[in-house]
Amino acid sequence: MFATPNSAGMAYVAKVLWRRQLRWFAPLRRLFRPAPLAGFIGIATGSFIAVSGQQMAGDKSSSDTAAARTAREFREASNRYVAHTNDAEAAWQFGRACFDLAELTTNNPARAEIAEKGIAACREAMALQPGSAPAHYYLGMDLGQLADTKRNLAALMMVKEMEREFLATAALDEQFDYAGADRNLGLLYMKAPVIASIGSRSKARQHLRRSVELAPMYPENRLNLIEALLKWGDLEAARREATYLEELWPEARRRFSDASWAKSWLDWEKRFQAAKRRIGQGSKPAKHSG
Repeated sequence: MFATPNSAGMAYVAKVLWRRQLRWFAPLRRLFRPAPLAGFIGIATGSFIAVSGQQMAGDKSSSDTAAARTAREFREASNRYVAHTNDAEAAWQFGRACFDLAELTTNNPARAEIAEKGIAACREAMALQPGSAPAHYYLGMDLGQLADTKRNLAALMMVKEMEREFLATAALDEQFDYAGADRNLGLLYMKAPVIASIGSRSKARQHLRRSVELAPMYPENRLNLIEALLKWGDLEAARREATYLEELWPEARRRFSDASWAKSWLDWEKRFQAAKRRIGQGSKPAKHSG
């Protein structure tokens, strides 16, 4: 007869494994960076106004900051969503505004509440217009926000739904948000655990490369690919991609030049410099003692 594993011992091992798998959720909401969408999304009422007001407190020049713009767009999108209850576009725009505001909210319960409102709005948009790529896309984004507040088995289960929504977006409009579906799928497959989840290096590489093919001028796409290649130890491929990005950098600066891109450029510049340092360090000959 075969020995039967001790159930209590197996339960403990499973609990430890789940905790290890869930560690990757800590930065989940930062995986997805939608392109700035200036001037058309915005506002809600009640607790959401209180949350955005708390975020603005202490901001000496709030009218000029990205945070103030996000809060304003959130209010405007909420007003439009409430006024146009059967408008799929108004619903998914509110879903996007929820993602953006949740990104600024440090209080987990408040962030979860905002994300849940965005999820509900996107589901409503999908019911009104099943073929809406933006509705599927921002549903996946808001699910990521909500999952980040959970960090438990429920969060891990949301990953499959996020994958499904981004795959649906790609099938409907692979160009949306500068190849946002492939960009997010690549990051999701790269960051998710392989055990008990959807993590896959081959799928990550496939989708990150596809995002570059679809929107080569969008810096975020090639930066993600470079960072992934460095993580995987493929220095030569990372160097090639960095060379391409260096050549495209001035034109990208011209294309994405208005104020709504300022925060993105700060992030891109920092990451690109860090990647080039890593590539430069990797190209140096190893030192030998003796």
